Amino acid sequence: MIAPAFLEVAVLVTGIFLLIYESFAEDREKSFVAGMGIAGLGVVFIASFFAAQTPAITGPVTGWLQFYSADAFALFFKRFALLTTIIVLIISLEYRDVVRRYIFGVHSDAGIGEFYTLPVFTCAGLMWMASAVDFVMIFVSLELVTISFYILVPYMRRNSISLEAGVKYLVLGALSTGFFVYGVTWIFGLTGTTNLAQAAAAMRQITGSQGPLLFGFMLILTGLGFKIAAVPFQFWVPDVYQGAPTPITAFLSVGSKAGGFIVLIRVVEAFLSVPMLREKVIAILSAIAVLTLIYGNLAAMPQNNLKRLLAYSSIGHAGYLLMAVASLDGARSASAIAFYLAGYLLMTLLSFLIIVVVANATGGDDIAQFNGLGKRAPGLAFAMLVAMLSLAGVPLTIGFFGKFFVFAAAIEQGHYVLAAVGVLTVGAGFYYYLKVVRAMYWLDPAGETSVPVAPLTRFTITALAALIFFFGVYPAPILRTLSAAPGAEEVVAADR
Repeated sequence: MIAPAFLEVAVLVTGIFLLIYESFAEDREKSFVAGMGIAGLGVVFIASFFAAQTPAITGPVTGWLQFYSADAFALFFKRFALLTTIIVLIISLEYRDVVRRYIFGVHSDAGIGEFYTLPVFTCAGLMWMASAVDFVMIFVSLELVTISFYILVPYMRRNSISLEAGVKYLVLGALSTGFFVYGVTWIFGLTGTTNLAQAAAAMRQITGSQGPLLFGFMLILTGLGFKIAAVPFQFWVPDVYQGAPTPITAFLSVGSKAGGFIVLIRVVEAFLSVPMLREKVIAILSAIAVLTLIYGNLAAMPQNNLKRLLAYSSIGHAGYLLMAVASLDGARSASAIAFYLAGYLLMTLLSFLIIVVVANATGGDDIAQFNGLGKRAPGLAFAMLVAMLSLAGVPLTIGFFGKFFVFAAAIEQGHYVLAAVGVLTVGAGFYYYLKVVRAMYWLDPAGETSVPVAPLTRFTITALAALIFFFGVYPAPILRTLSAAPGAEEVVAADR
């Protein structure tokens, strides 16, 4: 068995090697940097299935275990981060010409190698976030991810829209980090520790007013709300998603959101363990979930730019995930969140990959660019149809089971209002997702422009579409990877 900490070390070594190689590589070899990154992360992904889980901690801990855990959820999200980064690098290969157009250097491929390398370091931060059980570790890994995105979002420095997105992300990201750090110091002042388990034990011993604890929780929730794009911390999302390079938009939408939710789960579990706080924490999370569901889905309806549509859609999906977070007292909730994120990875990255391919041929990412795609590129149109149907939650797709498990978790805990709002907003989702389907199959193409697809991209699109159907019919393999976590067995049994 492999020590789980070596997975992050291997990713860091891969990133450093790519940086060194890129410094001495010829122009024509820049694409090889992405290929080596994909291969290196693929090896680490395979190795993650041989990583040993850390045993359940029942008493006080010291040393490395005070900061780092490799339980079933941590290993699941490490694989999640690795797979996301691999697909983002594949999307980046398709996006190379666009990046080159907005970066002027001493040669045509200046900056391309770094564009392929930085996501690898972001992946290492996401993997550390998955294992972080101490506020110090959470903050360090969070900043590694955030600083990487500070560079990647405005990477196309000659594009004013990209620079505007970078400034907005930087200012609001720094502000959210300030709230998070202030919340951590507040909790540390009350409990005397930054370890989540020890802080939870100390909070249970506090008598009297719970106001200071709730204030600390709200500060931390504000910082994490920015990462997961929950209302009212979502205002950066549409402009940043539209202005950032499309592969980075995909990375923000999937990787950053997943990292934020794994941290949120661990923090919320600590506060829910305090009996006097449980009802108030659930009420706060439920209110944010309702607002996020309504805002994200309604704001997506009038959008004509596909990246902005998926940005508002991302806010809506955060609302569905928050339904399960508000139900973490139940046995199903944590596994439901993990499964939902796994499905969100497949269908969102498939959507962004197709957007890049179509934009390369048509020059834009508006829904109008997809008019008549069913005639021009039937295979691409069918794959986009699969992604849209899964995002909407149509049966026989992984998106349906994701929503089913989330609703089941909410109903199990008696959150009927949450479930009712979720059902209503699903209807809104059908409207704006099917706008894309209508454009592809019901509207005539503006021209006869062909849409070429590279072999690696074609393979990736086919694999993602097939997995959406496979796990939409048979979700047990994903749930089995979480079988060591409490409550996962009930979900698998329910599926059977």
